[in-house]
Amino acid sequence: MQHKQIVDRRTFIGTVMGAPLLNGLGIVPATAEQASSPAPAGRENMIYQLRIYEIFEHNKAAFHARFRDHAVRIMKRHGFDIKIMWEARTGDRTEFVYLLEWPDEAALAERWASFMADREWSDIKERTAAEHGKLVGEIQSRVLHRTDYSPQLCSD
Repeated sequence: MQHKQIVDRRTFIGTVMGAPLLNGLGIVPATAEQASSPAPAGRENMIYQLRIYEIFEHNKAAFHARFRDHAVRIMKRHGFDIKIMWEARTGDRTEFVYLLEWPDEAALAERWASFMADREWSDIKERTAAEHGKLVGEIQSRVLHRTDYSPQLCSD
């Protein structure tokens, strides 16, 4: 079963980054010349972080409300740059997936620490857990470094 989830997750990630969704992600296909050119000035060290949260069907509306109404706002206050969010279903598992952009790994670590220490966020998590139960199960995080031949990702 675990192996199937891993395969399905890889298939999901491949599909997300596949051609049908490139426009929706703001990915512009690169020409051979663009692919071999350096990243724009000031963006050489930009990294992405893929976050995958296991969420639960019985209280996912509460999870989405908390993320939409509170987490996004508080994350923005701490310098997070959320690029896109998805919900995925793999077998009997529901996942909330989102992509963050960071200037470098130091900023990623510093801003996550700041967010996790935020008193308002702690209070909101405590209050929503008391009302709805556990909203998030397993959390996965991957730091992604762009290859030198990657298409450019542009903002909406």
